[in-house]
Amino acid sequence: MDAISVIRTKRDRGELSPEQIDWVIDAYTRGEVADEQMSALAMAILLNGMNRTEIARWTAAMIASGERMDFGALSRPTTDKHSTGGVGDKITLPLAPLVAACGAAVPQLSGRGLGHTGGTLDKLESIPGWRAHISNAEMLDVLDTTGAVICAAGDGLAPADKKLYALRDVTGTVEAIPLIASSIMSKKIAEGTGALVLDVKVGSGAFMKTIEDARELASTMVALGTDSGVRTVALLTDMSTPLGLTAGNALEVRESVEVLAGGGPKDVIDLTLALAREMLDAAGLKDADPEKALADGSAMDVWRRMISAQGGDPDAELPVAREQHVISAPSSGVLTRLDAYDVGVAAWRLGAGRARKEDPVQAGAGVELHAKPGDTVAEGQPLMTLHTDTPEKFEYALKALPGSYDIAPAGTPFTATPVVRERIA
Repeated sequence: MDAISVIRTKRDRGELSPEQIDWVIDAYTRGEVADEQMSALAMAILLNGMNRTEIARWTAAMIASGERMDFGALSRPTTDKHSTGGVGDKITLPLAPLVAACGAAVPQLSGRGLGHTGGTLDKLESIPGWRAHISNAEMLDVLDTTGAVICAAGDGLAPADKKLYALRDVTGTVEAIPLIASSIMSKKIAEGTGALVLDVKVGSGAFMKTIEDARELASTMVALGTDSGVRTVALLTDMSTPLGLTAGNALEVRESVEVLAGGGPKDVIDLTLALAREMLDAAGLKDADPEKALADGSAMDVWRRMISAQGGDPDAELPVAREQHVISAPSSGVLTRLDAYDVGVAAWRLGAGRARKEDPVQAGAGVELHAKPGDTVAEGQPLMTLHTDTPEKFEYALKALPGSYDIAPAGTPFTATPVVRERIA
């Protein structure tokens, strides 16, 4: 085998053989295939695609590059959720303890933000003392004692994907559906969960801008999970508008705690409950009532134990940015559009996100929203507040926002896009 022949096969719209796929993933992981060669292959895949057989074999090869976890010793059924990423997407934070409070075990391996999309680990690290990196033994112990764990994936889990993901990010191949699907599913299958619910975002703030692309990605991942014996279902959810009223790290943690305390924005509550019902159903816990567990405080109890188990203080004050800048409504009327991508870029530029994986983030930075589409606003009323520790970032962040919203005359009819748009099983 050699890298050039593999690249040429896909460049010329051919089907990669199982042997070619196994070899190139293994050789790249070992350093025998150079980054520039894998970059060329990734671009060929982006342009020419892969069929279901190729994607399944590529995913299997990624899994085979590392270890596989086993939760067979747990007394609870395991179920997990993965989101393809968005703006204000803090759903994992209330969701994991909520599903655990209903009787399932939730081994939630999460990632960091990159660009305009936020990362679950960055959000949780704004809690004083909380640790993202724990050993497999610690992970099992936290799962056994609390029912839920949110942590970083270990280096031994699908190392080929870790290497390829970083390469895709700097070579313009992030959007390749076969590579997105195999990246997500290789980690989730290697994780060893019994059931998986996929939250596939669609809209301006998502990687998938159209419902057709989101549907293709969701169908591909559901097929990969099903073929590997993992009960898998996907929800296509709206990401044209930010989720909730915050985009940032500590800001989103604070909002998540509000949801667990029985409050919080309706769209966050609705999506949390919709995903919880899917996760519990996939885990065989059809009679569990997540709405009751949210209302009676049991989900909050699990949250407190889960945070404490990883060194965090659930009672600690969350960081607050030193500087704020308020953007006011230029006119009165109905807010009819608030673009998720623009808000995400602004939060990123304020310090909530990173351009490279090595970059630090500010815990208190981000955007706080005071109105959502469908709300009536008055001229001069605050629309959003920008938060940062470094006020020189305001000018750069503000450049992302002039065209980010529309205000129509009072009385203009408005129909909200449903949070859940489709279900694929």
